[in-house]
Amino acid sequence: MSSTERLGATPAALLSTDCLSPESLRPGQALARAFCYFRVSAIEVIAMTATFPAPTVRDHPLQTWHSTTWEDYLALRDDPSNERIRLAFNEGWLWILMGAEGMNHASVSDLFTAFLFVWAMRHPDQVFSSFGRCLLEQPGTRASAPDLVLYIGPDYPQWQPGESRRIDLTQHPIPALVGEIADTTLATDLDEKKHLYAALGIPEYWVIDVQGRRVFAFARQGNGTYQSCDTSQALADLPIAWLTEALERLANGSNTHVATWFGQQIATLAPPQ
Repeated sequence: MSSTERLGATPAALLSTDCLSPESLRPGQALARAFCYFRVSAIEVIAMTATFPAPTVRDHPLQTWHSTTWEDYLALRDDPSNERIRLAFNEGWLWILMGAEGMNHASVSDLFTAFLFVWAMRHPDQVFSSFGRCLLEQPGTRASAPDLVLYIGPDYPQWQPGESRRIDLTQHPIPALVGEIADTTLATDLDEKKHLYAALGIPEYWVIDVQGRRVFAFARQGNGTYQSCDTSQALADLPIAWLTEALERLANGSNTHVATWFGQQIATLAPPQ
């Protein structure tokens, strides 16, 4: 076997070709054969005990869904150096977004979170809990951290000392509503993310198109797919058109002024029963 062939050979192949060849069995070659045996054994030990570094963000393409394992997702999730990344995982497909939040994204995210609080103030007899950007996981299969996460009712996640700070959807209920602020991610928010949230069983999903100044709302159907809707189911009877108008108003005013306008609008709705 040539030196080039040895570089790509397995330990077993080295043993069979170098150590058990007819030449190695000639009289006087016992010492060489013993040396060869221990050399190959050492190679096998190194191969069995070698450790490889955990995958890093640099090992993965950004803002594109690509095939990988749940273990790779966990390694990225748990890497303390990955403070400015967002991950999504859906049955063997991973998506990564890096970088700090931009001004437009931050302004719209705060505005829509304010909408949820304004709505809650209008409905004091209901319990609303917001967990925007908290990581939702269905261990082993799916994960994402939506910009908006809303629970309605008293059965909402409550962190206990010693527990994970993520929301394990095998231990906690499904949220009533999630939403994505789509500044640079509109295509995947309307496609792969929509399929992911439908598979998680989330009843309502909003995509807020920052640049297009429009809101897409979807309600989950009995067959497990999303259908466009004109009024919210989670926030009963809220016209989605008001959310789109709010984005248009944001082009000429602050998000706090738009939140005040939104409060005035919902005051015109029929009083909650």
